[in-house]
Amino acid sequence: MGWKSSLLRPFAGWIGKKVAKDATNAVADQNRWRELLVAQARSTRYGEDHKFASIHHYKDFKQRVPVSDYEGIKAYIDRIKTGESDVLWPGLPRYFAKTSGTTSGVKYIPITKDSTPNHFGTARNTVFNYFHLSGRGEFFDGKVMFLSGSPTLEKLGDIYVGRLSGISNHMVPAWLKGNQLPSYKVNCIEDWEGKVSRIVEETYTQDLRLLGGIPPWVQMYFEKLLEYTGRSSVLEVFPNLSMFVYGGVNYEPYRGKLELMLGKSIPSLETYPASEGFIAFQDTLDFQGLLLNTNSGIFFEFIPVEHFFESHPPRLQLEEVELGRQYALILNTNAGLWGYSIGDTVEFVSLSPYRIIVSGRIKHFISAFGEHVIGKEVECAMLEALEKCGGSLVEFTVAPAVNPKEGGLPYHEWWVSFAAPPRDMGVFAKTLDLALQDQNVYYKDLIQGKILRPLVLRSLEEDAFRQYMKSEGKLGGQNKVPRLSNDRKIAEALFPYLKRN
Repeated sequence: MGWKSSLLRPFAGWIGKKVAKDATNAVADQNRWRELLVAQARSTRYGEDHKFASIHHYKDFKQRVPVSDYEGIKAYIDRIKTGESDVLWPGLPRYFAKTSGTTSGVKYIPITKDSTPNHFGTARNTVFNYFHLSGRGEFFDGKVMFLSGSPTLEKLGDIYVGRLSGISNHMVPAWLKGNQLPSYKVNCIEDWEGKVSRIVEETYTQDLRLLGGIPPWVQMYFEKLLEYTGRSSVLEVFPNLSMFVYGGVNYEPYRGKLELMLGKSIPSLETYPASEGFIAFQDTLDFQGLLLNTNSGIFFEFIPVEHFFESHPPRLQLEEVELGRQYALILNTNAGLWGYSIGDTVEFVSLSPYRIIVSGRIKHFISAFGEHVIGKEVECAMLEALEKCGGSLVEFTVAPAVNPKEGGLPYHEWWVSFAAPPRDMGVFAKTLDLALQDQNVYYKDLIQGKILRPLVLRSLEEDAFRQYMKSEGKLGGQNKVPRLSNDRKIAEALFPYLKRN
C-alpha cells in the first residue's frame, strides 16, 4: 500500500462507521429530513403556494405536496431561469443538470449548494466504505478515471448548466485531481467516438487503477484500447486496475463480455446516481441490493406501481414499504424537488437495513396484452438464457408485435446484439421464452392460453445499438438504451441493423 492510501485509511474507517450508523437510523433520519426540508423551504415561492407552514406530520405533507413529474414543476423552474431567487429552495441553484425529457424536451434539474454534498459526497463515501470493508485502497496510489460527458458548462444568468457527469468533474477535490484521467482538454471533446479514441491514446501508458462508467460505454473504451495496443486483455495494459465503479444500468448482462476483455474478474461497486440526487449505493462486499441513501438531503416516498396512474395513489414513507413489491420512487430534496417522480421503479430486497434494486422504469414496460413485463424480468430471463446456452451480450431491447406483418398470433420481439452468439439460436430463443414465463406469470398465461406465441428473436449486428444511439444523437455519456418499449419506435429503427446470415 502506498503513502496516499495509507494516509487515507483512517478516513475510510470513519466513513465506514458513518455508513453503518446511517443504515441503522434510516427511519429516524428520514423523518428528520422531511421536517428539515419543509422548514427550510417554508418561505420559498413553492412553500408559500403549498402552505408549508401548516405541515406538521406526514399526513399534512401528502395533502400539501402533490406528486408530479417535470411538467408539474416546470413553471417554477422557468422562474428560476429568469434569475428569481427563493423559488423551490432558498437562494439560486448552483447548477442546472440538463437531461433529455420525452415530453418536456430538455429538462433543467437544480443542484444547490445544499444538495452538492449529496452528489459528490455519496460517490466518495461509496469508495471509502469499500476501502474500509475490504482493506483494499491501493487504487488511490494510481490513476482513476470516470468516463463521463463533457465538463464544459454554459451559463444561464448566475447558474452553470451542463450534464451531471460533466458537473461532477468540477466537484473533484484537489487531492484527487492529480490522479484523474483523462485530461480536461480531452474530456471536453463532444464527439463520443473521437473522444474515446483520444482517451485511449492518452491513457494506455498510465497506471490506471480505478475505472468508472456506464458498462456499454466502458465496453467501447476496452474495445478501442485493445485494438490500439494490440494486447489480448485490458489487464495486460493496466496490470494494477483493481476496481470498476458503475451505475445507470444493470452490470450483469455486460459482465461476461467485460470480464473476457479484462482477462479476469475484478472487484466492482454499484451506484445509483441521478441528476435529481444520489439515491443508493453498494455498502457491502457481497450482499445483493443497494443501501438507500437516507441521510443525505433526500426524503423518499414510494407508490405501489399498480396504483401509480390513479388520480390519488397511496404514498408510503420508508417504514411502510414491504419486501418484493414494485414501487415508483418519489423524491423530495434539498435541491428543491417536491413530490418528484423520478420515473424509476425499485424493489426492496432488505428492510434491515433498507436496500433496493432498480427494477425498471415506470414508463418502460410491455403491457400490450395485460402482462406488464418490467425491466428486471427481461434482464433475469436474458441472464438465465446466456448461462444455459452460452454466448455474451452487447445490448438488447424488447417490443411488442401486436399485429405481425406475417400474420398469426402476436408476440414479444427481442432485438439482440451478441458479442458472441449462443451455440444454437433456436434453443436460445426457447430457453429465453421459458425463462421469461418463469419471471412473469401473466406472460406465461398468455403463452399457454395461445393469446401470444413464443417470443421472436431478431439478431442484430454487433455495433447495431451504437449506430442507433449515434443516429439519435445519444451516443456515449450517460445515455442508455431502454430495455422495454410498449410501442415499436425503437424496434422499427433497428431494422437496418439486422444481421444478414
